[in-house]
Amino acid sequence: MKISVIQMNSVSDKAANLAKAERLTRSAVTQDSPDMIVFPEHFDWAGGSTQEKVAAGEPEADGPAYRFCARMAAEYGIYVHSGSFYEKVPHQERVFNTTVVFDPHGKELARYRKMHMFDIFTPDGLRYGESDAVAAGSEVSTADVGDFRLGLAICYDLRFPELFQQLVGRGANVIMLPAAFTLQTGKDHWEVLCRARAIETQSYVVACGSHGPFRQNGETRYTYGHSLIVDPWGHVIAKCSDGDGFATARLDIQLIDKVRKEIPIAKQKVLQ
Repeated sequence: MKISVIQMNSVSDKAANLAKAERLTRSAVTQDSPDMIVFPEHFDWAGGSTQEKVAAGEPEADGPAYRFCARMAAEYGIYVHSGSFYEKVPHQERVFNTTVVFDPHGKELARYRKMHMFDIFTPDGLRYGESDAVAAGSEVSTADVGDFRLGLAICYDLRFPELFQQLVGRGANVIMLPAAFTLQTGKDHWEVLCRARAIETQSYVVACGSHGPFRQNGETRYTYGHSLIVDPWGHVIAKCSDGDGFATARLDIQLIDKVRKEIPIAKQKVLQ
């Protein structure tokens, strides 16, 4: 299976973001003919205040980002991983941070709502309070795509290896990780954590990040980008340069089997 990660600078303009995502998808399909396209976290809308985040939420299966991803899948006959978008929480002034995977006919295959909320202070003192607007999900989710089983995670989930072990326990051999990693944390932690999760789970990690500036509560903030794909041995086999663009890699099921056979950690695990 061949996968392309789409790297873009998402801002608080849904129409502009979707237009950019379509241009990049068209370029990736034309140049690399992938079987799957992956978008970043918040690919359709990023930034704003708590109230604006809630207002940007879409219905469960009927909104601009959802319809766009379904259309891209059907139009190009490929799988599409939506990165993530805000999904309305019924009867609450809250949203979920939601991933949806679409099959080549544009039908929904799987859905995951981000579990771990990004509530931190970065070293420069900026506060990130995802839970101000976003409700945490509670269900682990996978999706079968050909010979592969995708384990679904989003951004800050990367720091919680227990989730990745649960995904592998459910048969996942590819971990999908859309992200909007901050510049400050990303420059030190992004690649090393992605490689660590790949080595620990003996799985591919497909980590698609947004890059560049966006406005939030009147401040300019920056995401790190550097989207990458890591193989089960921990090698980075594809990586985006700075700026908008895409990177493509071919995933090999035989390599997963080889790595897991040579170092059989699943059989040797003592603590469950």
